[in-house]
Amino acid sequence: MSPTGPSSTRRRLLRAGAASAVSLGLLLWWVLPLDSPSPSGSLVFSTGVRTGVYQLYGERLEGALATDMPAVSIQLRTSQGSQQNIERVAAGEADFTIATADAVATYLRSGRPGARRLRGCVRLYDDYVQLIVPRSSSVRTVADLRGKRVGVGQLGSGVKLVADRLMTAAGVDPAKGVTPVTAGIDTMPSLLVEGKLDAFFWSGGLPTSAVQQLSRRTDVRLVPLEDELIRRLQAAGGSTRYYRAAVMPADAYPEVQRGQSVPTVAVANLLVTTDRTDAAMTEAFTRTVIDSRDRIGREVHSAQLVDLRTAIYTDPLPLHDGAQQYYRSVKP
Repeated sequence: MSPTGPSSTRRRLLRAGAASAVSLGLLLWWVLPLDSPSPSGSLVFSTGVRTGVYQLYGERLEGALATDMPAVSIQLRTSQGSQQNIERVAAGEADFTIATADAVATYLRSGRPGARRLRGCVRLYDDYVQLIVPRSSSVRTVADLRGKRVGVGQLGSGVKLVADRLMTAAGVDPAKGVTPVTAGIDTMPSLLVEGKLDAFFWSGGLPTSAVQQLSRRTDVRLVPLEDELIRRLQAAGGSTRYYRAAVMPADAYPEVQRGQSVPTVAVANLLVTTDRTDAAMTEAFTRTVIDSRDRIGREVHSAQLVDLRTAIYTDPLPLHDGAQQYYRSVKP
C-alpha cells in the first residue's frame, strides 16, 4: 500500500512539477530557435579592381564584419571583376564574392567546375552600364563605336561580358569592328584623357568614384543606351534576360549629365558563396550585409539600395541554407 498523508502528497506534487518542467523545457527547445553559434575561422572575400565599387564596398564591409564576427579573420582579394570572382568562389579560392546576375547565369550555363555548388546570399544593388566618351566625340550610339579604340574592361570582368553583348546587339563585331582594349576602371579614365581610347564601357554602382574623378579632369559625356538596343540585347536569350532597361538619374554625375537623365542597361549584383561555406558563417555574413547598409551607404552610395524586401531574390542561384536562416529570423 502506498504511503498517505501530507508528506507523500508533497512528494507526488514535486515529482509532477519536475516532470512538467522537463516537458516544458523540451517543448521550448523544439519550438524556439536557439542562437546560432558565433562563427570563427577565416574567410576570403573576392572584390574587384582597386578603384571600383566592389573594392570600396568590400573595404567598408570588412570593418563591419570584423565588429560582428570578431573570431573570424577576413582577407580581401582584388580581382578583375564578376567573371573572375565567380571562378574563384566555384574553385574554393574565395568564400564570398560579389558578381552580376548575368555573369553568374553565364557560368551556370557553361557547366564549368563548381557551378552546381554556387549559392546566393543577398541581392545587393544594381550595376548601371556606362559608355563614356569625350564630350566632343562623334559617338552618339553604340553603333558609332565601329572603328574606334574602345575600353571593354578586363578579361575576367562583368564589364567585358556586357560590352561585347551590347556591341553585338548594335551590329558591331566586338573583336574586329573595334580595337578592343582590355583594361579596368583603374586605368581606362587615364587612357581616355591621354587620347589612347576613344570610348570605354563601365558597369558599376552609381556613382563610381573613378568616373566622378574623370569628370573633374576633362569634359566627358555618357552615351545613351536606348530601348531598341536593349530589346535586341535581350533577344539573344539565355543570361541576357537579366538585363533590364534603366535610367541613370540626372544627379548621378552632375558634371557629366548637366541635369539630364540617361537611359541605360542595369543588372543586379549578388552576394555569392557555395554550399561548402558553413551555415553559421553565412548567416552572420548575411546579417552584417543587411545591418550595415546605412552605415556603409554614407560612404558607398550603392549600399543604401540594399533592401531586405528584395534581398532574398538571388535568381539564378538558390539561397544558401545559412542565408535562409537569417531571413527566417527577421521575417515579421
